[in-house]
Amino acid sequence: MRIKISWDKDKVVGILDDTPTAEKLFAALPCESTANTWGEEVYFCVPVRADLEPSAKQVVPPGTICFWCEGQSLAIPFGPTPVSHDDECRLVTKVNVLGQLAGDPRVLESVRDGDKIRVEAVKG
Repeated sequence: MRIKISWDKDKVVGILDDTPTAEKLFAALPCESTANTWGEEVYFCVPVRADLEPSAKQVVPPGTICFWCEGQSLAIPFGPTPVSHDDECRLVTKVNVLGQLAGDPRVLESVRDGDKIRVEAVKG
């Protein structure tokens, strides 16, 4: 499953794994939201509800597409957050890992609080 996340300045493609939460997200597409930033993380609400999966993590590689259950949001870190130790990508709580961005996750540096974000399925 491939998705495109776009905002005024750029876009990025993500590859979702075969997980229950990733399937819920894919079924809810397309959707639009408003971006928030937290350190070097972009997060935004999506119309999905899910419980933590057994494989949930708090520290992930840059560009990991995560679902923050408490905030009903996609969270995509591309560098340290305010709770990180050194250069790790640490989220505020454990999250469900949905997949990975294709390409350089630093493209998310151009996202600003309040930017409109669109998530849609990529055909093919």
